[in-house]
Amino acid sequence: MVETLYFNMEIINRELNNFKKRKFPQNICFKPIGIIHTPFKILKGIPIQSSMSDSKGIIEIFPEYASGLKDLSGFSHIYCLYFFDMVKLPVPLQSKPFLDNEKRGVFSIRTPFRPNPIGLSILEILKIEENKIYVKNVDLLDKTPILDIKPYVSKFDNIKTKENGWLKGKIKRKVS
Repeated sequence: MVETLYFNMEIINRELNNFKKRKFPQNICFKPIGIIHTPFKILKGIPIQSSMSDSKGIIEIFPEYASGLKDLSGFSHIYCLYFFDMVKLPVPLQSKPFLDNEKRGVFSIRTPFRPNPIGLSILEILKIEENKIYVKNVDLLDKTPILDIKPYVSKFDNIKTKENGWLKGKIKRKVS
């Protein structure tokens, strides 16, 4: 049954670039699909993770992408990918995270100060009206550019982890 579903998927019929001419990109550019409106006007006081926030916000999807919201209302949560537009590059590859006093490698912490300043939050959908998604669990600065949203699907995305690295015993509710 799974194979049959796979072969009927529209994605395998989409036109792609030529595999033989494939070159590794030196630069990758994204165009925002929207903007988020939140109560956080400055960095101080923003929850350090979406799971530690009860704050609400509104993702405004730009009109040219609004039809992409079709059927999203059937989901309770979304992944929200965004650009940390206030980060000044380059950034150090090691820094102290909120929950520790020791410098850690950037890829082992969830700092906004990253070589590619892309953020990821899981937000609860409260309602969708036209091109606006009303969300909860916001941990984003007001007017942050939104790069993409995807539905959170518990059967795909909920993985029980075995290790939490240096965070073992240090996870607690905190704001910036």
